[in-house]
Amino acid sequence: MNSNLEIVVWDVQHGNAIYMKTPNGKHVMFDIGTGSYEDGQEFSPLNYLKDEWDVDCLHYLVISHPHADHISDISNMFDLELKPKALTRPKNIDSDLISNSNQDEYSDLVDLYLELDRTYINPVSSESDPSNPSNNGEVEIVSFWQDESGTSNLNNYSIVAVIEYAGEKIIIPGDIEEAGWKVLLEREDFQQAIEDTTIFVASHHGRKAGYHSNVFDYFEPDVVIVSDGRYSDTSVTDRYRNYAQGFEVKSRSTEESETRYVLTTRNDGVIYIRVEDTSKVITIK
Repeated sequence: MNSNLEIVVWDVQHGNAIYMKTPNGKHVMFDIGTGSYEDGQEFSPLNYLKDEWDVDCLHYLVISHPHADHISDISNMFDLELKPKALTRPKNIDSDLISNSNQDEYSDLVDLYLELDRTYINPVSSESDPSNPSNNGEVEIVSFWQDESGTSNLNNYSIVAVIEYAGEKIIIPGDIEEAGWKVLLEREDFQQAIEDTTIFVASHHGRKAGYHSNVFDYFEPDVVIVSDGRYSDTSVTDRYRNYAQGFEVKSRSTEESETRYVLTTRNDGVIYIRVEDTSKVITIK
C-alpha cells in the first residue's frame, strides 16, 4: 500500500464532482456532476474514471444534495454499474421538495436519485463502513448536515464533508448557504471537526450566497478551491483570498510554480491534490 491520498477536482463548470483515491486503493466520489463545453463536448467524470483509469467500483459516494448539477452523472453511474458500496446523502428530505427544487427538464435525474435513495436503507458492513479510517487507508471522512423539516432551501441540506489525512484537512461543503452554516456552527463537534482546515472548497460555486465569514474563525486555509463555470455570477473569490494563506501550485503544462490563494476550475481546469506523509502537492493544467 502506498501512503498517498489522491484528490481530483474535475472541471465540470457550474457543477461539482470530486474524486478521491485513498492510500489503500478505495475509490470515493463527492458529488457526481458533469460538464458541457462550448464546443458541444460533454464530460462525464465517471466515464473517464472507468475508461481511462480502470475504475470498476465505487467504494463510497457522498451526494451533498440532490440538485441537478451535483447528480447529473447519475445515469452513467447506473449504466456503468458503478453504484457505490456505501452512500451518504442528506436524509429525510421530502421528495416533493427535491422535485420542486429542480427544473422539469431534470425530472429523470431526480427519479434516479430517488430510486438510489430508496435502495440504500440498510447499514453498511463493518468492512465497508467509510466512517472507519482503517477502511480508508487511515483517511478520516466525516459528514455533517442539518435535518430541519422546516427548511425549504435544498442548498441548506447540503452535506459538509471533512476529510483528514497526514495533517491535512479538506472541507467539501456542497452548496450550503449562510443559514445552513449558522446551524452547523452551533454544534461543538462541527467546530472541532473544521479546525485547522488546510484546503477549503468554496460552497455554492463561489457565489455570495454560500459565503459565511464566521467559518474562518476556525481556520485559515492554505488555498480555496472554487468549482465554477464561465458565468460566475455574484462570485466572491476576492473575499476568500483574504482568508487564504497561499500555497505553491505547479502548472503541469509549464512546470512553473507560483503562490496561489484561490484556484478555480473556470481558469485552472482540473485541479489535482496529492497528500503524502509529510506534505502535499497541488497541480493544475
